[in-house]
Amino acid sequence: MRAILKRLAMAGLAGLVLAQPLCARADEDDDGDHDRARDLYEHGEIRGLSNILDIVRAQAPGDIVAVDLIRQANKWVYRFQVVDADGRRKTVDVDAGAGVIMRDGEGD
Repeated sequence: MRAILKRLAMAGLAGLVLAQPLCARADEDDDGDHDRARDLYEHGEIRGLSNILDIVRAQAPGDIVAVDLIRQANKWVYRFQVVDADGRRKTVDVDAGAGVIMRDGEGD
């Protein structure tokens, strides 16, 4: 019985050691996204997120549950996931440079 427990403990430890680089890579990707967004903002290529949030809240009231900065058709786009009071999810795309709504879709 002790031998089985010892093997399970070693297998669990090995799994943690092997999974650690994956977690580190995910964190590095997030940092890269933040750095890229900051650089784009500092160079005047995109508007600040605080300005864009006002536009989204006026167009799609509700809880903003996710936001991504993506490259689409040679422009930077803020993509928001908004959940309205009825629990419906809505995707709102905003041109990050111009600050205008590009797409407003229910349940996308």
